[in-house]
Amino acid sequence: MTEKTTRNTGRNTDTAIRKPWNAFATPAIGKVVRGASRLLKHGGSAFPGKVIEQLDPTFLARTLAQLPLGVVLVSGTNGKTTTTRMVASMLRHLGLKVFTNPTGSNFTRGVVSALLTEVSLAGRLDADIAVLELDEAYAVHFVRQAKPRYALLLNVMRDQLDRFGEIDNTARLLSHVAETTTGTVVLNREDPRIARLADVTPADTEVRYFGLSDDLRGFFPSDDDMHAKDMPDDDKRDAALSAGKVPPAGVALPADVVLPADVVLTKVGDHHAEFLMDGRTYSTDVRLEGVYNLFNAAAALAVVRVVVADLESENVKGRVNTRLFKPSDDDLIAAVSEVTPAFGRGESIDVNGTDVELLLVKNPMGFRLSLTSFDPAGHDTMIVINDEYADGRDMSWLWDVDFTGLRGTGVGMVSGVRAWDMALRLGYDEVPVGKVNTDIDAAVDAFLGANPGRPKRIYCTYTSMLKVRAHLGRIAKVLDAGVGRE
Repeated sequence: MTEKTTRNTGRNTDTAIRKPWNAFATPAIGKVVRGASRLLKHGGSAFPGKVIEQLDPTFLARTLAQLPLGVVLVSGTNGKTTTTRMVASMLRHLGLKVFTNPTGSNFTRGVVSALLTEVSLAGRLDADIAVLELDEAYAVHFVRQAKPRYALLLNVMRDQLDRFGEIDNTARLLSHVAETTTGTVVLNREDPRIARLADVTPADTEVRYFGLSDDLRGFFPSDDDMHAKDMPDDDKRDAALSAGKVPPAGVALPADVVLPADVVLTKVGDHHAEFLMDGRTYSTDVRLEGVYNLFNAAAALAVVRVVVADLESENVKGRVNTRLFKPSDDDLIAAVSEVTPAFGRGESIDVNGTDVELLLVKNPMGFRLSLTSFDPAGHDTMIVINDEYADGRDMSWLWDVDFTGLRGTGVGMVSGVRAWDMALRLGYDEVPVGKVNTDIDAAVDAFLGANPGRPKRIYCTYTSMLKVRAHLGRIAKVLDAGVGRE
């Protein structure tokens, strides 16, 4: 694998996008549909986008083409929403006007819906740059319409096998993003399938990496690390080489290959992290929940540093007004320290004096890291598992999660469509279960009613998180993320 160092700092020079005859009316129609959807509390955050995609297929590409700094596309199995929030928050902190899709509605129609809230009736988008989270499959649809200037590709894990198929297919989906990025692709050097995407990027697209110090690699294992015992020796060696690591014992290493990383996470703690950048260590406290988000912060720092470097390019100067035109790494670290948890990802909600924390889980690695990041002592725990399309229909991955850390406290309530499957799984790990109720609203009420005032923690899949959050919104103050009643 060769390191690429060239950079294309120009904007997308594709032929002008042809407007349909009714393009002048698109913003007005979209705003009316969105308003009606929210008023009727029907259709969720992506419904207006679905309508506009049918009426005006080029609206997305035309609107994003207005941006002086183009699009940062964030994708991967774990951490998309929080990392997108980090990147957007940091760029705003530095003075840029940022458009983003904040709800985690990461299909193309979700991006279109978010655009409808920001564009004027004349179709103008007042922003310097877009930072967009895209689902691995829908990222392919997105890049067919709009080429990102920057791509941040996080990881590949076994997730939603019913949608994506095997893990290598997910990597192939992300390869389309790398192939179409015009400026810089930022890759996770610790994930072999992500690191290999350097080989498919265009010749004039730069490749950068973020990574971990040696002593932290065991804490943030890749999918291959988790399934190493099932891999042939040749695959173990190739995976290790691709990730710049030493292969497992007994596997031959033909050469010492270490990929350079612009940002390396070197130390983690309780709301604290240290990063290595250009030979200097930066230490900071963070407001984010969960140590797994500290690695996401390294990813965010890496791509933001690239954007900051491009602010000095001649084709950007004069078209972007920033408060800090040449921010230092100290400024970036300060920006990291101000980022708050994303919608439903470690988000804390005060319900009549009781702190309720929502934690999204959707695959073995995400659930594993959540459980190891949060001490269950002193909290009541609830788990809500659905198997709708956005969650993935195949819930067999629950058997790859180690729940033994919950034995001491037990789980007070299990709910969702797959509540009984979850309760059975906990039983095999000898975790006591208080109650099981497939009705999410009733289960939440019962869970909150037990031990009033004691902090609560709710682990939930995506659609169940939306339902839990919507129910909490009826009994407490919950920030409006524009999702309506899902």
